[in-house]
Amino acid sequence: MDPYDQKHFTVVDYVIFAILLAASLGIGLYYALSGGRQRTTQEFLMADRSMHCLPVSLSLIASFQSAVAIIGVPAEIYTHGTQYWFIGCAYILGLLIPAHVFIPLMYRLRLSSAYQYLELRFSKAVRICGTLTFIFQMVIYMGVCVYTPAFAVNTVTGFELWAAVLATGLVCTLYTAMGGLKAVIWTDVFQTLVMFAGQLAVIVVGVQQTGGVSEVWSKVWEGNRISGLDLNPDPTERHTFWTLGLGGVFLMLSLYGVNQAQVQRYLSARTEREAVRSCYMVFPSLQLALALSCVMGLVMFARYCGENHSEKLGTASRDAVVLYFVMDMLQGLPGLPGLFVACLFSAALSTISSAFNSLATVTMEDLIKPHFSTMTEAKATLISKALAIFYGLLCLAMAYVTHLMAESVLQVALKIFGMVGGPLLGVFCLGMFFPWANSTGALAGLGAGLAMAFWVGIGSILTRSSGAKPPPPSCTATLLSGNTTTIIQTALSNATLRPTGLKRFYSLSYMWYSGLGCFTVVLTGLIISFLTGPMKEEEVTPGTIYPLLGNLLFFLPEHLKQKLCCVTPLGQRPSTQHRTPSRHKQSNGLAVPPEEGTSQDETDSFLANSHTAFVEHETAV
Repeated sequence: MDPYDQKHFTVVDYVIFAILLAASLGIGLYYALSGGRQRTTQEFLMADRSMHCLPVSLSLIASFQSAVAIIGVPAEIYTHGTQYWFIGCAYILGLLIPAHVFIPLMYRLRLSSAYQYLELRFSKAVRICGTLTFIFQMVIYMGVCVYTPAFAVNTVTGFELWAAVLATGLVCTLYTAMGGLKAVIWTDVFQTLVMFAGQLAVIVVGVQQTGGVSEVWSKVWEGNRISGLDLNPDPTERHTFWTLGLGGVFLMLSLYGVNQAQVQRYLSARTEREAVRSCYMVFPSLQLALALSCVMGLVMFARYCGENHSEKLGTASRDAVVLYFVMDMLQGLPGLPGLFVACLFSAALSTISSAFNSLATVTMEDLIKPHFSTMTEAKATLISKALAIFYGLLCLAMAYVTHLMAESVLQVALKIFGMVGGPLLGVFCLGMFFPWANSTGALAGLGAGLAMAFWVGIGSILTRSSGAKPPPPSCTATLLSGNTTTIIQTALSNATLRPTGLKRFYSLSYMWYSGLGCFTVVLTGLIISFLTGPMKEEEVTPGTIYPLLGNLLFFLPEHLKQKLCCVTPLGQRPSTQHRTPSRHKQSNGLAVPPEEGTSQDETDSFLANSHTAFVEHETAV
């Protein structure tokens, strides 16, 4: 029987799915009624800065590994082969750099919002622009995250699509608004385990029903789905080692370095060491998640190579093939379809709840609090909860916009992060690494970066070829035979049809969007800063510069390095008369926080110098 004729769950499936939703709500209720009962913004938005590295690391992976990845990556591997797997190489630098640059700098400034840094380094205008850009990015992305699992539930169970969208959004909004960041992080831990279990169940059953590991390997090898190392430097090639391994680094930095949803988790850790350790612990989890998704795509290929399911699916979308595969593999196995749908919902809920909480945080800390300095904690916490609910309802509207898009959900999601996340990354890099950059340069750079990214992104959509859809993947590689001449002629005609001029610019791989946006911001920002008057050492807030140039120019005399880099380490005044307490050692030009055992007075003294300018400004406003 065709799996699409069995659009229903068994009782066991519904029970497993209901347990997921009930457990998520239960965790939110528990943290709403325990501890400080979410009565302060510090507890609601920052979990009282009391989290250990393990839950933080699992929450970091859950925030990134959305339902988009669980459906989108297998569909990518099924259609194009394992080239996408090389993005795992980008995870190395994409996590090492945040662990040693972004996390220490932001943690030592004791921020609540990543965009507070932009005001400390530049001005309030840059902070507000950064915040609004982030809100725009996350609201659009939330629509993709809500729609994807709802589409899956509709496909597998026949459950009304928009009822599923509503259920996803409301459950997530409730536990986020009730339990704050602690509830979000601990539900992420639970949901991460459900994600891995669901994917593993589908892979094990799929391999068994396809004929075993050797049969799967034989078919994917014959079908030319095991991609080699493609070192083609052409940036318009959709996926090569360079677009994934190098372009992917900028994407990872925009996610794990400066995205508020992730930064907020680092800042909720008990100590800086715990925050850095959580970033290291994300690496094996991300590699495991990528491997499970890629292997699932290969098993799908071994099962369906040469078959076209577009008519049965009612759509030509490759994403829908993943759901057909799940239904085909798991039909007749009570509980497993429910486990996989729970897996998708877990991924979605974790990502969406992270978005709600981070959006509530930046709206409160960056847009509301600076204008209402006398607001009480109780009122601020109530408004933060209301903001989480508001963004929850807004994401339901964005889900409808996603419904109108025809592209792969994976590509849509990565394009969003590339077009908006890249320029945001550029502003932070401009501030951290280039001491001469000023507020005017930062604003001009952010505007230029966003304009460039959207120009390329929208141009690629408008000029996208509307030719025939590619045929379904075949289990046998094309061999040269009597029609060799035809094959060569086709290849040559494709080469001559390569776009030129602006169309070639628009065909830039979407994996380079983050890098393009980042470089545009830095280059424009530096040019404008030098034209309008670069910042002087005494104008730079202590602790906001990472001495990258100082480290790179190690061979220069110290007085020249100081002149070029004007780096004032955290905990020091720009004045040369200020002395850092000997107990607070220096590392890489940044002051190391007080060691365990240091008195509270010494700790407060350590933080005071770096934080004074910001606190005084907030109070004055």
